[in-house]
Amino acid sequence: MIIVISIIGLLAITLIIGKINLSIRFSKEVKELFAQSKNISDKAYHQQQLVGLPEPVQRYLKHVLKDGEPYISYARITHDGQFKTGFDKDWINIKGEQYATTEKPGFIWKGTTSMFIARDMYIADKGRLIVSLFSLYNVADAKGEQYNQGELLRWLGESILYPTNLLPGERLQWTPVDSLTARLTFNYDGLSLFFNITFNETGEITQMETKRYMDEKTLATWVIKMSNYKEMNGVVIPLSFDVLWRLEKGDFSYARFNIQKIEYNNPVKF
Repeated sequence: MIIVISIIGLLAITLIIGKINLSIRFSKEVKELFAQSKNISDKAYHQQQLVGLPEPVQRYLKHVLKDGEPYISYARITHDGQFKTGFDKDWINIKGEQYATTEKPGFIWKGTTSMFIARDMYIADKGRLIVSLFSLYNVADAKGEQYNQGELLRWLGESILYPTNLLPGERLQWTPVDSLTARLTFNYDGLSLFFNITFNETGEITQMETKRYMDEKTLATWVIKMSNYKEMNGVVIPLSFDVLWRLEKGDFSYARFNIQKIEYNNPVKF
């Protein structure tokens, strides 16, 4: 009995140490992310910037931004929701903590479940996905060109949470498709990315679709659906997301997130 209790105690201590070490690494990564991007909140959005944009894009930006809105330099976000690790797997509960920068594209996300912690990131122009089992052992550490593309696409798609990042500029352009659709293109660090974006009559973006690497070899259709728009910190953003892969055997929805908190231009960890 004493041996069993000792083993249990040792495992508990090991888990605690693992959580502490992972928390320290995550804090260092957040600090590194923020240090690499400049503050651009001295710039302000004005509606004359919308002249010449496709009509649904103008409708969207007028709906979500107030004239004179400062540019968002940094964002920090928390969410809850559900996640699937495979097509035939059950949904599991997940809580997320995320930080993003706009002047230099970048983000880091930590998703925590009862069994694993995932860290998804695009820092210093490199994408990476790390999955740690019980905060102790990395069961996945994926990086390379495909992850550079995939993580930068995630950052671009989530710009809807910091929408001054969707204003046209040297790197970002909009082209018309029809009254409810437009194409967003983004060029950065040798990558040319796109989203085909669907709007509703109110001016809300309801869906973003692109091609993203599902793994090192498979380029698949990736879709973000969003809803439940609310005004938060002076801008209008969606609070509910459904993220899925559109596959030959059907849609694989793997992430359903609900935003709990979002703050802008405060580049420190929660």
